[in-house]
Amino acid sequence: MSKQTLPHLEAMRMAMRAKNVDAVIVPGTDPHQSEYVSPHWKFRDWLTGFTGSNGTAVVTLDKAGLWTDSRYFLQAAEQLEDSGFEMHKENIAGEATITEWLASELDEDSIVAVDGRLFSVMAANRLENFCAENGFMLATNFYPADEIWPDRPERPRAEAYVHSEDLAGETVDSKIDRTMQAVEQAGATSTFVASLDEIAWLFNLRGTDVAYTPVVIAFAYVSRRERVLFIDDCKLTPAVRAHLKAYDVRVRPYDDVERFLEKRAESEAVLIDPDRVSDTLAQAIMCGKVYAASPIVALKAIKNDVQIAGTRRAMERDGAALTRMMMWLKSSVAAGEAVTELDVDNRLQSERAKYDEYRGDSFGMIAGYKEHGAIVHYQATAESASRLQPGGLLLIDTGGQYLDGTTDITRTITLGEPTAQERHDFTLVLKGHLALARAKFPVGTTGVQLDALARMPLWQEGMTYWHGTGHGVGHFLGCHEGPQSIRMEINPTALKPGMITSNEPGLYKTGQYGIRTECLLLTVEGAKTEDFGDYLQFETLTLFPYDARLIDVGMLTAEEVEQINAYHRMVAERLRPMLSPDEQQWLDAKCAPIQR
Repeated sequence: MSKQTLPHLEAMRMAMRAKNVDAVIVPGTDPHQSEYVSPHWKFRDWLTGFTGSNGTAVVTLDKAGLWTDSRYFLQAAEQLEDSGFEMHKENIAGEATITEWLASELDEDSIVAVDGRLFSVMAANRLENFCAENGFMLATNFYPADEIWPDRPERPRAEAYVHSEDLAGETVDSKIDRTMQAVEQAGATSTFVASLDEIAWLFNLRGTDVAYTPVVIAFAYVSRRERVLFIDDCKLTPAVRAHLKAYDVRVRPYDDVERFLEKRAESEAVLIDPDRVSDTLAQAIMCGKVYAASPIVALKAIKNDVQIAGTRRAMERDGAALTRMMMWLKSSVAAGEAVTELDVDNRLQSERAKYDEYRGDSFGMIAGYKEHGAIVHYQATAESASRLQPGGLLLIDTGGQYLDGTTDITRTITLGEPTAQERHDFTLVLKGHLALARAKFPVGTTGVQLDALARMPLWQEGMTYWHGTGHGVGHFLGCHEGPQSIRMEINPTALKPGMITSNEPGLYKTGQYGIRTECLLLTVEGAKTEDFGDYLQFETLTLFPYDARLIDVGMLTAEEVEQINAYHRMVAERLRPMLSPDEQQWLDAKCAPIQR
C-alpha cells in the first residue's frame, strides 16, 4: 500500500482539525471486539496499509505510528514503508508503548479521540485514566471512518444459518436457562451480549460474516422475560426465522441496539462484560449495570458429549486430508516440481473440501519454509512465498472448520536429510509437547501451573519461545477462545473436563528455521483418591504422525518412546478406514514404531 495510503492519512488529519482533535487511536477491531473482522470495519487497514490481525494506529497532527507484536514486525515494516506511519514494537523492552509515546508527544489539554464503539469498557477506562493523569481530555465520539472512507465496504449481508441441535448437543432454551442462572448469581436481571462467538453459541446460529470464524454479525439481549437478537433483516432466512420464533427470540434491526438499551427499565440490572462490550453501548444503558465476565464464555468452553464426538470425527477427516496433502507434497518436492508455500495451503484446502462438513479454514495457514518458519505467524504472499526444495524444514500450522468441530494442528517436517542440530532442536520441542500431553494434575489446576512442562527441555539448554503454549478452541467457532490458556502469564481459570486446549511449544532460530509441534488436548477426568482429591488428565484429539526422521531417539526416555508409538498406533487405527490402500501404506510407514 505504502504511498497509496498517504491521502488517507491526510484525510484523517483534516477530520481531526475540523473537530479540534490532537490525537486519534484506531484499533484493528470491530464493535464486537472480534479477533478477525469483516472488511466493513477494517478502517485501520485502509488508513495505514497494514493488514495484520493485531495492530493499533495512532495519528497526531504531525506524526503517525502503528504498534504491533512480534508476529508482524516483518510484515508491518514492509507494508508501512513510505506510508507516513512508523512501526513500533509491542512488548519489547525499551520500546515506548502507545500511552508513553502520546505522553511525550502531546501538550497539556490535548484532546485524544477514539471511536468508542470500537473500544471495550475496560480499554476506554484505561485510556480515560491515562488522559486524566497527563492533563489530556478523552473524546469517545469521534467517528472518522463514517466520514472519510469513501469506498467503505458495506456491512456483511450473507445469510445466517441454523446450527442444528444434533450438532450442538443442546437447545437454545437450555443454554439461555444456564446463562440466566449465572447472570442472576452475579446479581443481574439480564445480560447484553456483543461477542459474535457467544451469540452464535447461545442461539445455535452460524454465518459467514467473518473470515475463519463461522459467526453472524449481531447483538443480543437476554432476560427471563425477553430474548432479543439485533440483526440485519437480509440475514434472516425462513429457516432462521422459524428457529428463532420456536425459541421466543424477538428480532430487531442491528442499528436499533443503542436505542433499545437506552430504554431499559430503571429496575433492571444488566450484566455487561467490560472486556467484550463497547464503551459506547455500555454508556447507553441508563439503568443498573453489573460489570462481570460473561458467563457464556465459561459455559461454551466446556464441550458436551455431542460436541466432543463431533470434534473427534472432524479430527479424522482433517487427518485424512493432511495425509493426502503430505503425500502429494513429499513426492512433488522430491520430483523437483515447482511447489511453493502457497501451494501447500491451496492443496490442503482442496483436500479438506472433499468433505461435505468442511466450511473453510479456522485461520490462515502458516506454511514457513526454512527461515520463514522462524517468523512465528508468517503469512506467505505471492511475492514472499518460497519454493520448496529437497531439504530443510517446513513448518505447517493449519486448521479446519467443520460443522461438527474445529481443528488446529502444527507439524514440522523435513524435506530432505535433516541435520543433527535440526533433529536435536526438534526433539527438544517434542519432549516438551509430550510432557504436557501426558500430564496428570489435581482438579483446580490452571494453565500457568502446567506451562513449564512444555518449556523445561528448552530451558535446560538456555532456550525458550515467547508465545503461549496453549489456547482454548471452540466447537465450530473460534479457533482461539478462552477462558482457559496454558502460558507463563497468570490466568486464574482452572482447566475443567470438556475443555479443548492446544499444546504447541516451539523454537525459532532467526534466519534458519522454526519448529513447532501442536495437537489439541481434551481435558478429561483422571484418578480419584481419598487422600489427595480428584485428578484430571488430557486426551490427545489431533490425528497425524510426527515426522520420525526428525526425532533423535537417543534423547528420549523409554516412556517417551512408548508414548509416541501409542499415539502413532491410534493415528493409524483411526485414519486407515478413511484412506485408499496407497494412502494407508504411506500412513503405516509414517506411524511405524520407533526404537531406542
